[in-house]
Amino acid sequence: MKRSSQNRNLNNARTAKKDEFYTQLTDIEKELRHYEAVFKGKVVYCNCDDPKNSSFFHYFSYKFESLQLKKLLTTCYKNKNIEMFSQNDTEQAIYLEYTGPKKKGTIPLPESIGVKYLKSDGDFRSKESIELLKQSDIVVTNPPFSLFREYVAQIIEYKKKFIIIGNLNAVTYKEIFNLIKENKIWFGIHNGDMEFIVPNHYQPRETRYREENGVKYRSLGTICWFTNLDNKKRHEDLILYKKYTPEEYPKYDNYDAIEVAKTKDIPMDYKGVMGVPITFLDKYNPEQFEIIKFRKGNDDKDLSINGKCPYFRILIKNKKI
Repeated sequence: MKRSSQNRNLNNARTAKKDEFYTQLTDIEKELRHYEAVFKGKVVYCNCDDPKNSSFFHYFSYKFESLQLKKLLTTCYKNKNIEMFSQNDTEQAIYLEYTGPKKKGTIPLPESIGVKYLKSDGDFRSKESIELLKQSDIVVTNPPFSLFREYVAQIIEYKKKFIIIGNLNAVTYKEIFNLIKENKIWFGIHNGDMEFIVPNHYQPRETRYREENGVKYRSLGTICWFTNLDNKKRHEDLILYKKYTPEEYPKYDNYDAIEVAKTKDIPMDYKGVMGVPITFLDKYNPEQFEIIKFRKGNDDKDLSINGKCPYFRILIKNKKI
């Protein structure tokens, strides 16, 4: 039992290292400006954020008065080190509770607010973190991608509004896809390529890494904002211009639907079911399209054309034809 526990802790630590992606302030500002009105009088909880270096904390503390927030709560996993990237190996986790500047127009430093100590490790699944979650109205953060299913399940369970960052491939998880199909979660405004700050232990072996002034960055092209806060984009119709022909849109072997390889090629006049790539969700308007199911045909096997399976497909139907 002891060896198993040690191995599990080691694997968790390795996973945590891979999840150290720090969102830049410019990306936060770019997305959250579309939701500013909803924050009035609300308690915001950033529960995966070291307040000493979190851009989420910086954003909400800086805009506390203009957003008319009620309170800002911030916690992170075992990290009270003032250095840019701690090793998550401190004995005690901390949290901050901010209720606004003592002097109007001032920008607070975490040290001036004062830290409070948690008895546990600050994991978002801990009892202490859940108690803080219960106090909140809106959760905004960049959670660990490896724990995305668990993270979303928790905020849905406690019926919280949220704006969080995740990987596009999270929609292939059954739990996440079902929430999208049930219209309980959807994409935000700015999705696609996003550049994150990464710790020094990351080695720049890939072309999507760069270093500037001693700071390392990694660009990821499949990043999405997931939210259950309404926005204008999800009510905009996707403009369709192509017409259906059997030659251009083959049917699947195991489902009565046509294959549409690119979202922009969805035919304007097809009444039946269509298989589209998961990137379609960035253009998904629930008033224009109905999501039927994900990935599988009538035989419960992956959708295929002449025996070949295209990458994950979402089966949809145009509601306006």
